[in-house]
Amino acid sequence: MSAAAPALLEARGVTREFRVGGGLLGRSQTLRAVDDVDLDVAAGEVLTVVGESGSGKTTLGRCLLGLMRPTAGSVRFDGDEVGTAGRARTSFRRRVQPIFQNPYSSLDPRWPVARTVREPLDAFGVGSRADRDRRVTELLDSVGLSQRHADSRPHELSGGQRQRVAIAAALALGPDLIVADEPVSALDVLVQAQILNLICDLQRELGVALVFITHDLAVVEHIADRVAVMYLGKIVEAGPADEVLSRPQHPYTRTLLEAIPQPDPRRRLAAGAVRGEIPSPLAPPAGCHFHPRCPLAIDVCREDSPAMTAFGENHIASCHVTAREHQSKGA
Repeated sequence: MSAAAPALLEARGVTREFRVGGGLLGRSQTLRAVDDVDLDVAAGEVLTVVGESGSGKTTLGRCLLGLMRPTAGSVRFDGDEVGTAGRARTSFRRRVQPIFQNPYSSLDPRWPVARTVREPLDAFGVGSRADRDRRVTELLDSVGLSQRHADSRPHELSGGQRQRVAIAAALALGPDLIVADEPVSALDVLVQAQILNLICDLQRELGVALVFITHDLAVVEHIADRVAVMYLGKIVEAGPADEVLSRPQHPYTRTLLEAIPQPDPRRRLAAGAVRGEIPSPLAPPAGCHFHPRCPLAIDVCREDSPAMTAFGENHIASCHVTAREHQSKGA
């Protein structure tokens, strides 16, 4: 899946496996959380990675952040392999920052807000002490917090305020890329909208690239330039956000779109909405992993894993049925 502009971040064939079980009570099994994923993110671009819980989004995000080494494949940032020691590693840690799902667990409960936001500046020795103090004030203001919050500790803040602190800390070093893993899902609905708007505004203002991981396809139209849809560790559809939203080619993408709540009470979910739950990644179905839940599945879906098919400029999807329909229209 390629961005139109030169890539700042490149993932090629990224696979991440875990050994599960074993010991005295049974044999260990291999769980493939991420399966042969290709991704590009250009400078200043917003890529949204979407999928249900258990699809491998968080594991992929941790591989992109260098917090987890892929079992196979590679992740490169600005041409350097992520995880490389030395100067490249130091540069990566400064230029790529995370925002995690739970702002309470990701903040040190002993530290006041000002110290949390200042810590990256101290770690990299940015400017003088006075420069860092000014930068902390600027960052708190940019995320909608005042100086009265500077001495507060996480337990004294609301969930939305804690996530604003996490965003301020992520922006402290002026990163080129932020990987945000479900950054609003732990918040109340009203607060979710506020934090999402804040992230959108700051991203546009600062021009930072953003990988936004979410289970909610409804946020894509508000924030994304491109979208990648994950199912059981694989990218099943990817492309420009407006193209994927208006012309989804994979049945899983369509069912995610159909599940988005609508303000019109007369609207009902389509009859072909997804059924059942996502299978265990310890025992993924043969062929297309989505076929047990797919209303369009045919025999070949149960036997062969579909290849990616191009449905437009930079718009790809892996589905036997839609690929055949596309080929018949082009014939």
